Amino acid sequence: MREGRASQGVRRTREFQAFMAGAAGRLLHTATLLTAEPRDANPRARRLLTLALAHTYASWDRLHGEDPYDSARRQLAARFQRTLWYQYGGLGRRRTSPEHVLAALTPQERLVLVLRLYEGIAEEQAAALLGLPVERVRTVCARAMATLLHPPRGPAPARVEVAPS
Repeated sequence: MREGRASQGVRRTREFQAFMAGAAGRLLHTATLLTAEPRDANPRARRLLTLALAHTYASWDRLHGEDPYDSARRQLAARFQRTLWYQYGGLGRRRTSPEHVLAALTPQERLVLVLRLYEGIAEEQAAALLGLPVERVRTVCARAMATLLHPPRGPAPARVEVAPS
């Protein structure tokens, strides 16, 4: 009996390690995009990923043929959303790296944009994952794209008076 559980634990660990070898890099990149941190300094993204992967590992035996990447991605999105809700009372602004291309977006806009464009999730799936209507996901994604493609202008330059020559 003990040997059966031990071999099952070894099998589970090997399967999870194989999954990690293939998916950890992409999931870390997804988490880094969500947190809008620089690639080389992303402690919030790493913590988010660690918690999502820990949950995926804990539920590994209950996946029953389900895609483990999809499960980890769902956990990542849910934890990102939950973290913002508890810390800020909603999906408001979060401190990001100012030089990051996604820093101009709200966390909700980043979440929808990353899921839709980077992860390639359909609007309907993203809406179900986030608990939002499909129209809301479409609107948030369009607003995020507009912000990225046409960033707000900075203040107008100061008027300089030139002395007549």
